[in-house]
Amino acid sequence: MTTQGPVVEVRGLVSAFGDMVIHDGLDLTVERGEILGVVGGSGAGKSVLLNTVIGLRDPQEGIVRVFGQDLQNATRRRWTAIERRWGVLFQQGALFSNLTVHENVAAPMFEHTDLSRKDIAELADLKIALVGLERAAGLRKPSELSGGMRKRAGLARALALDPELLFLDEPTAGLDPISAGAFDALIKELQSSLSLTVMMITHDLDTLYEITDRVAVIADRKVVATAPVRELERSTHPWIREYFLGPRGRAAASVKMTEA
Repeated sequence: MTTQGPVVEVRGLVSAFGDMVIHDGLDLTVERGEILGVVGGSGAGKSVLLNTVIGLRDPQEGIVRVFGQDLQNATRRRWTAIERRWGVLFQQGALFSNLTVHENVAAPMFEHTDLSRKDIAELADLKIALVGLERAAGLRKPSELSGGMRKRAGLARALALDPELLFLDEPTAGLDPISAGAFDALIKELQSSLSLTVMMITHDLDTLYEITDRVAVIADRKVVATAPVRELERSTHPWIREYFLGPRGRAAASVKMTEA
């Protein structure tokens, strides 16, 4: 099932915790087939935005549409159908600690499909291989894996139902530079080969320069700019200039230019 128009649309979003307003009229669009990075300072509400888009939080005001459907007014049946079309990789993987990796990846298929145990087992093996893990890793529990392997295991579970849309929450957080680079390359490869749309919350400048098509910047309680990184470098907004043209931003940019 395909949908015309943007995959994710957020219009006039207001989010608050009591009297503390996090978003005030925030607008965001994720286009089909792109990798969109979302950045912002600490407390800017990046994770609040993600949780609102995937239905873990209700907005105080505004509209959230995914695949053209208004989530606030969706029936339970419609909501379930929409939810099956996306996958989520949370920052810590959010794997079930008492299950093996194979069982974690198989869990969504048992919940949402009528496939046989044999078919589910084979598909779980396929998803594990797809993210670059050896079959033996499927027999381990999350606590027995390195940080990078846990990220890949979480990604395999996010891909269990063959989603069209992938949400990533700080996917390279806690990884060493080599592992982070390998994970970036994996995301880019999967996005291309599986025709995924990706919305990624990240603060990793290397990731932003390496694999995103556009970056949305949250500041002043809104998305103040959405553009490719090279265009954001020319922004006059103080936070954007500090972020992309500060020492770390210049370093990430110079590495990318050297590679090109």
